[in-house]
Amino acid sequence: MGVMNTTEPLDEKAIVAAAEKALADIAAIRGEVSKVIFGQEKVVQNTLLAILSGGHALLVGVPGLAKTKLVTTLGTVLGLDANRIQFTPDLMPSDILGSEVMDQDESGRRSFRFIKGPIFGQLLMADEINRASPRTQSALLQSMQEYHITVAGQRYDLPKPFHVLATQNPLEQEGTYPLPEAQLDRFLLQVDVDYPELAAERQILLDTTGTASAEARRMIESERLIEIQTLIRQMPVSDKVVDAILSLVRSARPGQGNKLTDKNVAWGPGPRAGQSLMLTARARALYEGRLAPSLDDIYALAEPVLEHRMALTFAARAEGMSVRDVIAGLVEHAKN
Repeated sequence: MGVMNTTEPLDEKAIVAAAEKALADIAAIRGEVSKVIFGQEKVVQNTLLAILSGGHALLVGVPGLAKTKLVTTLGTVLGLDANRIQFTPDLMPSDILGSEVMDQDESGRRSFRFIKGPIFGQLLMADEINRASPRTQSALLQSMQEYHITVAGQRYDLPKPFHVLATQNPLEQEGTYPLPEAQLDRFLLQVDVDYPELAAERQILLDTTGTASAEARRMIESERLIEIQTLIRQMPVSDKVVDAILSLVRSARPGQGNKLTDKNVAWGPGPRAGQSLMLTARARALYEGRLAPSLDDIYALAEPVLEHRMALTFAARAEGMSVRDVIAGLVEHAKN
């Protein structure tokens, strides 16, 4: 299946037809994921939105909440070549990127050969990313933004599409290193994974402790995913929604006239936050069967887009304030 040409915008009829086809594919993807992941609809939705938007997601939650299983399932259902790295304190950058080894041919001539690391996959699961040192975490920086890596001065392009889904334990737990702000900014969304609801946990107990367990099947190919990602970038966004995105993102920065922010926020989101809202709002509209994003999409995505791109002042943290509280206040102010 060919990849949609991104240089030629679709007309309205073509967008409607392509959206209807994409909606059927997304419904099939959601149905297949739900066979393996019980409950957690919001987590599944936001993680899928990050991938449909062509970006990366950071899943934050305590161990045992099926974060790893969700990523593995999405790799299967979306037809992506998936690799997994378990981040540990002794992990080195070369364990992610790959390394050069010296070869010797029959004549005795020696040369270096690059052996590719696990980053050369379409879906990279960085499991417990904050258990590795900042040096190792930073090995992902170039790949997440530029979709290639450089080793010994040589450029190596990554496969398309390329997505990083990282899992992280809460920072309060021992033996973890906070992710650098520059790396956090490269994650399109932060997806907070909470404990399952009672009904979902009951289903987990009944369905996962028997002799048979559900297995996810491939629903689309990676080429089809690229087509859907391209379609999302071509969906129209009204001036009203663009203005709402700008207003919300700018209100989260100190010094822009918002009293709540000036009092509690040490530093706020950069332009990537606005780009993330634009893309994920389009993806959410399509996910719910609409052809254009609305203000409700912006407000619903404010927390996962902004939460990891802001830091509170010491005084705000001392008062028990959280970034979520600030974002909720900004959204409430924007609605009024």
